[in-house]
Amino acid sequence: RHPLATFFHLFFRVSAIVTYLFCDWFSNSFVACFVTILLLLSFDFWSVKNVTGRLLVGLRWWNQIDEDGKSHWVFEAKRVPTVAASTEAEAQIFWLGLITCPVIWTMFFFSTLFSLKLKWLALVIAGISFQTANLYGYIHCKLDGQKSISQVTSRFGTTDVPKRQSRISEDGTEEHGKTGTR
Repeated sequence: RHPLATFFHLFFRVSAIVTYLFCDWFSNSFVACFVTILLLLSFDFWSVKNVTGRLLVGLRWWNQIDEDGKSHWVFEAKRVPTVAASTEAEAQIFWLGLITCPVIWTMFFFSTLFSLKLKWLALVIAGISFQTANLYGYIHCKLDGQKSISQVTSRFGTTDVPKRQSRISEDGTEEHGKTGTR
């Protein structure tokens, strides 16, 4: 049902990997290859975190900072079954891409380290970081995102509960946020 989201879920990931493998064929400039791959990784991180995860599997995660300056990670899952929103094949493609790419970037890390191409090490570490951050977030969404609203608000402490509200949006997700008052 979401062929465009499925395409872009894999496009940026595969493009970054292919560009990393064959960038010496495309350009002699290290900086051009580095920036291109980093941009592809950034586009991939953003699209997976903000678009494809929500559309393909009904999961979303983000970091929220409260008035006290404390950081809270929020993991969200749709309350309705995700089969209605996407097909099982799209969910499998999502998880396959999400798990496979950090493994590939980890293999690049060891090959870069053992071949002593240290100038590429920062890029490979960025690739691992982007890919692993999304994997970590979505695993937590899968495991923790289906908690009830009382369990979620209890993490913020009893003094912060009245300042939070939750509602079910049209797409069936449970949204948590601050009320309009301060």
